[in-house]
Amino acid sequence: MGKIIGIDLGTTNSCVAVMEGGEPTVIPNAEGNRTTPSVVAFNDKGERLVGVVAHRQAVANPENTIFSIKRFMGCKYSEMTKEIKRVPYKVVEGKNGDAWVEILGKKYSPPEISAMILQKMRQTAEDYLGEKVEKAVVTVPAYFNDSQRQATKDAGKIAGLIVERIVNEPTAAALAYGLDKEASNRTIAVYDLGGGTFDISILEIGDGVFEVKSTNGNTHLGGDDFDHAIINWMVAEFKKQQGIDLSADMMALQRLKEAAEIAKCELSTTQSTNINLPFVTADSAGAKHLDMTLSRSKLEQLVDDLVDMTVEPCRTALKDAGLSASGIDDVILVGGQTRMPLVQKKVTEIFGKEPHKGVNPDEVVAVGAAIQAGVLSGDVKDVLLLDVTPLTLGIETLGGVATHIIEKNTTIPTKKSQVFSTAADNQPQVEIIVLQGERKMAADNRTVGRFVLDGIPPAPRGMPQIEVSFDIDANGILHVAAKDKATGKEQKITIEASSGLSEDEIEKMLHDAEAHAEEDEKKKEIIERRNHADAMVFEIEKQMKEYGDKVTPDDKSRLDSAVSDMKKALEGQDDDLIKQKFDSLQETWKQFGEAFYKQQQAQQQAAGPEGQTGEAAGAADSGGDEANTVDADYEVVDD
Repeated sequence: MGKIIGIDLGTTNSCVAVMEGGEPTVIPNAEGNRTTPSVVAFNDKGERLVGVVAHRQAVANPENTIFSIKRFMGCKYSEMTKEIKRVPYKVVEGKNGDAWVEILGKKYSPPEISAMILQKMRQTAEDYLGEKVEKAVVTVPAYFNDSQRQATKDAGKIAGLIVERIVNEPTAAALAYGLDKEASNRTIAVYDLGGGTFDISILEIGDGVFEVKSTNGNTHLGGDDFDHAIINWMVAEFKKQQGIDLSADMMALQRLKEAAEIAKCELSTTQSTNINLPFVTADSAGAKHLDMTLSRSKLEQLVDDLVDMTVEPCRTALKDAGLSASGIDDVILVGGQTRMPLVQKKVTEIFGKEPHKGVNPDEVVAVGAAIQAGVLSGDVKDVLLLDVTPLTLGIETLGGVATHIIEKNTTIPTKKSQVFSTAADNQPQVEIIVLQGERKMAADNRTVGRFVLDGIPPAPRGMPQIEVSFDIDANGILHVAAKDKATGKEQKITIEASSGLSEDEIEKMLHDAEAHAEEDEKKKEIIERRNHADAMVFEIEKQMKEYGDKVTPDDKSRLDSAVSDMKKALEGQDDDLIKQKFDSLQETWKQFGEAFYKQQQAQQQAAGPEGQTGEAAGAADSGGDEANTVDADYEVVDD
């Protein structure tokens, strides 16, 4: 049975871990980093870049560099007005009104872009393990709705992964925190403020059972918003100083974004930082430079309202769990943004205690995902995870009322049914509109799916018995069925992501992704061949400087010609020609080496013992005086 890996698919960075020898191990990427930027880019040749290399070229190529795609997962275009304005790449309205991105004239769904990041994480794991990886546990924010969870599962499929389980990020963090704790019961709060989302979960841990009591959050609050507050401040300050609005310059904005991230991180450990961006823009008078100092106190003023937005979800989660802050034993911090002193201060205020700092906030979710993968594969014993559904689920009934069927914070998996009837005489069909949210009226909640049950026999209103069943699986994904109890006729639906991807489309995207993986492998081979050819040319030229006068003019001429052909081929982009000239150079160099050694041997034999000097002559003259011979010590070594 192949390994099941754990992947934290983050807004800003992603991380992959695996169970080895009963312990979770975070896997470093090819660059040696333990987290990988969740960034995908396409260069002017249409080549795809993922991770560190994509992040590195973002400033020079902002329109074709996609970051924070997680914020668009399973979301409608109309819901994303604020996010669309903040990103330099083009966001368009896709099928069913969902948000897609358009790069170099081609449209991509958010699950497709996320799949590219998942593929990168899968490749990282395969390189480390030395074996193929086909299964994964992938984490999502606890407050992700059904569409967003389904979109994440679709991303896994497109990446060629079987997603064995979707796990809530705070729950994964609790697994990592609690696996090695003593058996005594503990109640913990997981405060997870990542790059794009905020979650708070209250859990009870004891005897290997991890039970989520409540969860709350905000899927549009995270480190990105903190960065944006700094960017807005820099734009306003620069406009005051220079009279130029940088917000209209995409390349300058990308530089500001990078500088904002760095400044924010530095201000977690220092009181002030200098932001210096030379040649950030230019006008008729010449180049303009940005040089500002940002203090920690100023940053705290800029983001105070964002930090305050985490307070209400925490209070609601405590209330839903039937607890006060004093009932919490430990508060676990997850997500890079929790390193900010102001955030830690706010957490201390909310829960009345200092947060626990014994876990790495960037890696703890991936570690927890790997532990859950270990539970599923049987490598981790005696661990039971009981998660909950974050939002209430129900249907629209007469008068536009939202009728709840499964309440929020219900332990999953779960199945619940309710019987409804028709609203009009002789009604032949009913439309089931599936809702997710806490509001009393249907219009104020999110519609996650709809379907029709028809073929209802004519009957007065209120007579037909329509049983509606909601079934939530362990991934938090919803399956709905409606059944006419009189006829036994049934209609079912699995709520699809609002990315609206059908199985055929997912299959097509999977093939595209596999083709890209083959392309990437081919590109790697080509680059390696060019590198080998370049190294060989260097080595041959070095050897010829040393031994060139000891070979025949014909051999030297043949080799010089092969080297010259190789250099010319390397100047161009014809990969077939490079391969041909490389093979030819290898063969010529091999023949040259054989001829050279034969020639050297022939010269030595012709010279004989008399022609040798020094040690060689001494060795050849074995007939010396035996009295002067010393026997060397030796030992027999058995093979």
